[in-house]
Amino acid sequence: MTDWRSEARLPDERIAAGRAYADGKVVPATRAVALLEAVLRPGDRVCLEGDNQKQADCLARALAACDPGKVHDLHMVQSGIVLPEHLDVFETGIARRLDYSYSGPQGGRIARMLYGGQIALGAVHTYLELFARYFMDLTPNVALIAGVSADREGNLYTGPNTEDTPTVVEATAFKNGVVIAQVNEIVERVPRVDIPGDRIDFVVAADKPFYVEPLFTRDPAAMTETQVLMAMMAIKGIYAEYGIRRLNHGIGFGTAAIELLLPTYGERLGLKGRIATHWALNPHPTLIPAIEAGWVQQVHCFGSEVGMDRYIRERPDVFFTGRDGSLRSNRAFCQTAGLYACDLFIGSTLQIDLAGHSSTVTRDRVAGFGGAPNMGSDPHGRRHPSDTWMKAGHEAQGVGDPMLMRGRKLVVQLVETFGDKLVPTFVERLDALELARKTGLELAPVMIYGDDVTHIVTEEGIANLLLCRDADEREQAIRGVAGYTEIGRGRDRAKVEELRARGIVRRPEDLGIEPLDADRALLAAKSIKDLVHWSGGLYEPPAKFRNW
Repeated sequence: MTDWRSEARLPDERIAAGRAYADGKVVPATRAVALLEAVLRPGDRVCLEGDNQKQADCLARALAACDPGKVHDLHMVQSGIVLPEHLDVFETGIARRLDYSYSGPQGGRIARMLYGGQIALGAVHTYLELFARYFMDLTPNVALIAGVSADREGNLYTGPNTEDTPTVVEATAFKNGVVIAQVNEIVERVPRVDIPGDRIDFVVAADKPFYVEPLFTRDPAAMTETQVLMAMMAIKGIYAEYGIRRLNHGIGFGTAAIELLLPTYGERLGLKGRIATHWALNPHPTLIPAIEAGWVQQVHCFGSEVGMDRYIRERPDVFFTGRDGSLRSNRAFCQTAGLYACDLFIGSTLQIDLAGHSSTVTRDRVAGFGGAPNMGSDPHGRRHPSDTWMKAGHEAQGVGDPMLMRGRKLVVQLVETFGDKLVPTFVERLDALELARKTGLELAPVMIYGDDVTHIVTEEGIANLLLCRDADEREQAIRGVAGYTEIGRGRDRAKVEELRARGIVRRPEDLGIEPLDADRALLAAKSIKDLVHWSGGLYEPPAKFRNW
């Protein structure tokens, strides 16, 4: 006779074992290691937050301190590999297999460990893809999450950095898993209930507040005139021409420069109210001047950003906030908005090949993807039109029945032709292919496939790949903006000039932009201190960004 409850009994056994270290649901930080050793089983799938920004660092330290004789061969299924402890567990044998999305701060170390065979890599995912697999074949047995506060019943307040938490808890708690939350404090009553207590099995009173990575803060003082020039071209040659109102910006100084040019250069072009009104975006400090100048109507956030809490609390007309005044972020919902409701994604990358494929994998760094493959893809399930979407679709298809010509999402790669240490951005062959070969991956970790990329912007100009009609035109368009890299020097000059005559390749002068006008004076804020002034003193930047 089939036993239909064998899996359902497992969490009861785990919880019973963990209660020896708890007072009700509450566990002191000093007992966190013992709690994990009691609850975890060898080979478990474990989701440790590990988000893009928020880190369950107390639980990460506890997991790394577990006895490998008791806890070993875990399969980690977490979106972010950010803390050293996230990789320490692989060196000690506590964990063996990994499925993840982003590893920016640990990109160098994870590359060495992958090439050294210390990690069995399942795949590098986009966020929404990994979240989807939580509900299919990567459902966590145990989730280790982070919140701001909890009451003794386990009701959890996640605060501005809710991020991945609701998705992780939903998948774990409702499929016979155990959820352990670390919190900054135990309170009588939480400001709002973000996660109901019946989904939380244990609450660890952490020894210090959880760490939040200031991932999206870019100091305007570090922006260059090259980045200003590229921002001018993006605004005039793409944002204005397509009338882009709903959008997402990836991380980087290039996109931050666009944000700081909206109240100055964008105002000069008469674009206020016509572009950049609705955003799927973390609360970038560099967006403050555009918000204060009345450009931005609404922002939905994946997570928060260090120092932006007071500013967000005072701008509820712009941000999604709770009755308590704090930001309500949600990575899964915002990624969905970015996929289906945004008409443009613009971001940077480390390598682009001649087909337009891009990747953040290099020979010595595996940074992961985060949300870029999701935001930077053309969703074939979209059915609602917009002027931007339809214009891009008509450019791509050229001819056909207008009623059957679906639109296209604009996916823009904004890159300088040479990156750090003068490493060329444009290459014949992506390093991702070598990683796949050495680690036995069936599929190379490409961040954005070339057939999704619609435009490439460099300091040399804009390549509009939508207008290319064959692979040769596409290759020459990419070479045409690749500057003095080997790829750029290999261009067919006559062909590139032909593409320029057709508007496929455009130089700054073709857009009516004088490169000498690309001056830092155009930036609405030229320092972090200027951003504080724009915010009326509400923005409180992290100490490492203060120089006054």
